[in-house]
Amino acid sequence: MPHQMLRRSLLTASAAGAFALTIPKVFAETKLKVAGIHASPVENAWNSRLHEALLAAAKDGTIEYVFSEGVSGTDYPRAMREYADQGAKLIVGESYAVEREARAVAADYPKVAFLMGSSGGPAGANFGTFGTRNHEAAYLAGMLAAPLSRSGVYGAVGAMPIPEVNILINAFRAGVAEVNPNAKFRIGFIGTFFDPPKAREAALAQIDAGADVLFGERIGTADGAKERGKKSVGSLLNFTPRYPQTVFANAMWYFGPILAGALADVRAGSPTGKDYTQFSSMQAGGNDVIFVEDMVPAAAIAPMLAKRSAIKSGSFTVPLDPKEPT
Repeated sequence: MPHQMLRRSLLTASAAGAFALTIPKVFAETKLKVAGIHASPVENAWNSRLHEALLAAAKDGTIEYVFSEGVSGTDYPRAMREYADQGAKLIVGESYAVEREARAVAADYPKVAFLMGSSGGPAGANFGTFGTRNHEAAYLAGMLAAPLSRSGVYGAVGAMPIPEVNILINAFRAGVAEVNPNAKFRIGFIGTFFDPPKAREAALAQIDAGADVLFGERIGTADGAKERGKKSVGSLLNFTPRYPQTVFANAMWYFGPILAGALADVRAGSPTGKDYTQFSSMQAGGNDVIFVEDMVPAAAIAPMLAKRSAIKSGSFTVPLDPKEPT
């Protein structure tokens, strides 16, 4: 059976485990109603991270969780207002397509806390934001990916060139380049957050252009890699069980620490109009790399682990590059 890096207890285990470590049990005495508004289906990689952490909190008895999925941009502000009117104390979601509208809704409901994945900053006292920062894990996955390529060409399939996506892809590339300075890269954006067939087609196009190791920022990338017998890196969650011969590493992201930080502020009556991205860091338990040891060269593991230790100690900072990769 493939052996994954480190013990699961060190890698945050699950959203439930990570959540239980950061939310005091006294909070469970009075449940908060929390609403999740997901623009994509909850099985989408990014949304699944939020949904899993929220389900774990509900299972622990910390919150009452209600949610909607597949909410279009035109319906998103309406859904926010409906949940606020229904008594939700915290509304969790994403405002990438509705930044101005989401902030306007929050201004109309000053007693409701909002926690949104966003390319912009927080607003007022109640509109908090967060970024997906598994870029540290993506960098480490890039280090593992570097020696696997025979062509020296690496691909990446992303949703769209927004800062959150660009940061991940650029970090993966930087990790590859640390080991292979002569690496060449291919990039493809599919223009949406959830379209696995389109991501598969983008992956196949990159393989046709010479790439033989792919970074799958979007679900569907590994389908193309599997079809052509190439290797792939998963992002946000663990894709290896679904693609055991294809996905050798995953840049994991855990929403639990962000949710815990926001809930603590709501419980304390503290302003939530702030940036919670710090809880995505590897030091905070918000991201990490897992990999299948017998799928990567043994010589690649020790340097990667040394870099991981440097990240966790703060002696090395993974570049945060939001520019569109080309």
